[in-house]
Amino acid sequence: MLKSLKAFLKPSKTIPKVSWSNSGSNWSVKPYPFLVLVLGLWIFGTGEAMLINSSIGVSPWTVLAEGVAKQLSVGIGVATFIVGTLVLLLWIPLKQKPGFGTLANIVVIAAAIELGLLIIPEVNNLALKVFYVLFGILLVGIGSALYITCGLGTGPRDGLMTGLHYRTGVRVGRVRLGIEVVALTTGALLGGSLGVGTALFALLIGQSVAISLGVLGRLTSK
Repeated sequence: MLKSLKAFLKPSKTIPKVSWSNSGSNWSVKPYPFLVLVLGLWIFGTGEAMLINSSIGVSPWTVLAEGVAKQLSVGIGVATFIVGTLVLLLWIPLKQKPGFGTLANIVVIAAAIELGLLIIPEVNNLALKVFYVLFGILLVGIGSALYITCGLGTGPRDGLMTGLHYRTGVRVGRVRLGIEVVALTTGALLGGSLGVGTALFALLIGQSVAISLGVLGRLTSK
């Protein structure tokens, strides 16, 4: 039983092709991939909202956005847009192309975070705060795997992850871990806030995404 569970949760070394994977243009949106895309992005945003409401640390990219906001004296929303634009520029040497999913990433995740912050209650108990962080990381991993496998274009961060994975051959989990650590370090140097949840996210998000990709690949392979 334990061995079977371990095999089922084995991390994926690449991006699997699944039943909803789009085989056409990143802008050719069919109903099934569209629904999975929106679901994945919504789960992702809900996970981010849980991290924020834990109040013990946000994701490294939010730390980076906070740092940029402080340095440029702009709002967190403007800073997030600036960071996203700069990350998109890194796609050029990696030959990554944006798609419908890239734009949906911005809109759906933002909406999910806003609604999540309204619905998900804040907690004062430390154990519940840690649960929020761990469950949030799980949701971000599942959401990432769902919308990446749609093949409709990834968001800025995940596009960088998949681009580096394909160009270098390094495992998805390791690539994601490296990206999160760089974002976290840069954000901290710029004045972004850190917490236990931030460290846990940086350490665990790579495996969360890789395991989710592996499970999806085994459950719904083409």
